[in-house]
Amino acid sequence: MSNTSTRLRRGAIGVVGLVAVAVTAVVAGGAAAKPAAPGNPYNLNKVGTLTVGMTLQFKPQMYLTPKGEPAGYDVVLVKALAKRMGVKLDIKNLDFNGLIPGLVSKKFDMVSVGLSNKPERRKAVSFSRPYVPYAQIMAARKGDSTAATIAAWNSSEKAITSLQGSTAEQLVLKTFPNAESKSFPDQNAAFLEVATGRADGIVVENYLLAQFNKSNGNKLKQVAFKKPLQVEYGSYAVQKGNTALSNYLSKFICSQQKSGQLAKTYKATIGASLPPMPVCR
Repeated sequence: MSNTSTRLRRGAIGVVGLVAVAVTAVVAGGAAAKPAAPGNPYNLNKVGTLTVGMTLQFKPQMYLTPKGEPAGYDVVLVKALAKRMGVKLDIKNLDFNGLIPGLVSKKFDMVSVGLSNKPERRKAVSFSRPYVPYAQIMAARKGDSTAATIAAWNSSEKAITSLQGSTAEQLVLKTFPNAESKSFPDQNAAFLEVATGRADGIVVENYLLAQFNKSNGNKLKQVAFKKPLQVEYGSYAVQKGNTALSNYLSKFICSQQKSGQLAKTYKATIGASLPPMPVCR
């Protein structure tokens, strides 16, 4: 996944753009909570069909197969969601910047693209509880014998790579200030610097490590710190005030989480173990 796509999903789409979207939502009457209509308990735009906005460009989380079919973690989940709701599923594939405006204008019922629940976004849409984690971890070469502690890696003898301008780069600078920080504009270059022995470790999202290893003979290993360096979460977005749907989505996520199905889906599609998720009460 590109650095741009990562920052877009975790950050805001632009204050000016979101304020404009938020104003549109208020004008459209989307700010107040909507009571469920008879025969349409989740306030779907089209009764009997769950329309989901996605950007199918983020493999392995969501993408199109060579045959043009939606696939990935998010796709498996929304298929299970629609089945549980007893409705048809209609996936709309849009560029990322069109998702929130499209949701506000009722082109679809929800957005599934790993959006972070940011204050600016809450002006325009409502969110479910988190459904996808983004864990920042450390990886090193298979034979590296450095102790799996922050102190051992926070050394002037260590060189740690990251993607330039990313959350990972900031984590390297903050968590390992004594180490040499080597950032690269290309994610693969940051990986190869470690794989070829020119650097000792890389801070990266866990699923990106799984993808790299799959294509490069498992050259790297995850450093077994007690916990990830940082975990961020993505949530589903729905039209502002549609608490009936957002509450149902949160319950669905918790049912998947408690049953262990969420972890199975994550492992099968992402290729890594599910990072810690917020506890369901």
